[in-house]
Formats: sequence, C-alpha cells, structure tokens
Amino acid sequence: MAPFPERVTLGRSGLSVGPLGVAGGYGVGCAALRRAFDRGVNYFYHGSRRRTGMAQAIRELVASGRRDRLVVLLQSYARSGGLLERWLERGLAQLGIECADVLLLGWYNSPPPERVLERASRLVERGMVRHLAISAHHRPAFVRYAADPRFAILHIRYNAAHTGAEADVFPHLAAAERPGIVAYTATRWGSLLSPRKMPAGEAPLRGRDCYRFVLTNPDFDVCMSGPKDDAEMDEALAALDEGPLAPEEAERIRRIGRFVHDHAVMGR
Repeated sequence: MAPFPERVTLGRSGLSVGPLGVAGGYGVGCAALRRAFDRGVNYFYHGSRRRTGMAQAIRELVASGRRDRLVVLLQSYARSGGLLERWLERGLAQLGIECADVLLLGWYNSPPPERVLERASRLVERGMVRHLAISAHHRPAFVRYAADPRFAILHIRYNAAHTGAEADVFPHLAAAERPGIVAYTATRWGSLLSPRKMPAGEAPLRGRDCYRFVLTNPDFDVCMSGPKDDAEMDEALAALDEGPLAPEEAERIRRIGRFVHDHAVMGR
C-alpha cells in the first residue's frame, strides 16, 4: 500500500498541508513542534487553550522566514461578532502575524447566527483571515455547511468509536468543490489508548494506530493530533512512518472502537 502523501490540498481552500495536524492546547513544547514542522506537519492549531509552546513555535518559524510554509489556524467559540473579532485580534498579536490562514468557528451544531457569519466574512475581506472553517458534533449539520461556500474547511469528530460520518456526512457531499475535511478526537479523548477500556485479552491502541485509522480513510485530508509532550509528538509522527493500515489492522481497530463506544454508552 502506498504511504501517506507528504502534502495534500485541503479541499476548496487550496491550502497545501501535511496529512497530520497538531494542536498546541495540550502542552506540547516548542522544540517538539519545530521537529514536527521539519517532518512536514504544518497545520498548526492554536485553539481556545493558547499554550506558550505553540505560540513560541509559530513566532520562531515566522521569524526564520518560513511563514509561507506554515498554515496557522485560530479557533473561537465566541457567539457574537464583536467577541469573535477581539479574540482573533488577540491571537494574531500573540503570534506576531497579521493574518490567520484559517479561522475556526467552534462547535456549531446548528448554523451560526448571520451576524457572526457576516463579521467573519468581513474579517476575510479585511485580510485578517484567509479561510473560514467550522466544527460541530451534530454530524448532519456538515451537509449544510459543505454546501455553504463561505466554509472552506470542516472539522469533524471521527475515530474508531465514532465512525458515523461515514454514513451521515460523506455520502451526501458533492464530489466537486468539496471543502477540506479535518478529523479531530482521533483517540476519543484517550479512551482508545486506555488498557481499562479494552475488550478482554486485547492490547490497547497506540496513538499512531488511531491517527493511521483516520488517515487510511480517503474522505479525510488531515488528522489532528493533540500531544502533551515530546513522546506523544513522536508517537503521532510515527503514524506517518508506518502509513495506511492493512485491512486486518483496520478491522481490529474498528472492533475495539465498537467495544469502547458501546461500553461508554452503557456507562461502564
């Protein structure tokens, strides 16, 4: 099986990114992020928890003349246009940049108020943002968001325990001008890695297994990782080395995912 590509085009945004993204909100340090960048990881997510490691890594990469290879995403959960703009301005100032490549409107299970979308669109027009993205936990909402040309990127929850997007989202998207598709919560908040949550006699998954599971699905362009330290960053990078899953590996991971999902639903 062919390895994961070094670069993918993130849907109609046209952004060129590595297939593994990284969020800085869990505490990973600057040096690990710089090392990941050197491995082709350039989708840098500076979300609502704006940790110093990510901020420092972005500032250093910009200062070293590599801004054009870096894709910076800022996220906001603000539900008013004014708060959205102020949150963006503070994020740009912290990073020492004038424009974010992506502004993610976080957790909209129903469409954002038009006043928020109008302000976000004006931020694009003013050159403070290049592209808009949106996330949700209500999967059917993405069908509507994909049809809205204002959204260039969708952030969709997807992992071995939550595979519903395979039925609820992807069959309903137009083939042409599809938005970029990014997966988050690949480890299901760590539960797919926990020995206590595994079926009897089954070894827990590793981080690389979870990321490979997502990236083996051709509907996804990018899989987010959320490392807290150097070791977890290296574990995520190992997914790029090992490449797509063999069918028997994918089936094992799906089997574990179904078990984790079903036992979480039953409260055990």
